[in-house]
Amino acid sequence: MIQQLRIYEIFEKNKAAFHARFRDHAARIMTGRYGFKFVQMWETRFGDRTEFVYLLDWPDEATKTAQWAAFMADAEWAEIKRVTHAEHGLMVGEIEDRLLVPVDDAPERSR
Repeated sequence: MIQQLRIYEIFEKNKAAFHARFRDHAARIMTGRYGFKFVQMWETRFGDRTEFVYLLDWPDEATKTAQWAAFMADAEWAEIKRVTHAEHGLMVGEIEDRLLVPVDDAPERSR
């Protein structure tokens, strides 16, 4: 089991629209079609940036890579991004993507 940490810079001017798009569309497509398993989601401030952060569980790196490729090629998701960008402007700035692999001396997960 590995985990993936995603950190998105989001903008205050259209933060509500971003969260609605993620909740109503991205998360639905990710979990329903491509087997994404969300562990938790957060919003944080880092300096002058607002960030949306989430953690995913994956069985292995190959599955993660394949499922992300499928999601990014999803026609419905592409159309949703096009429409929401036209309506609300740029909704995401910088994206950080980190693969988290447990170390040998890590404590057992309690789930």
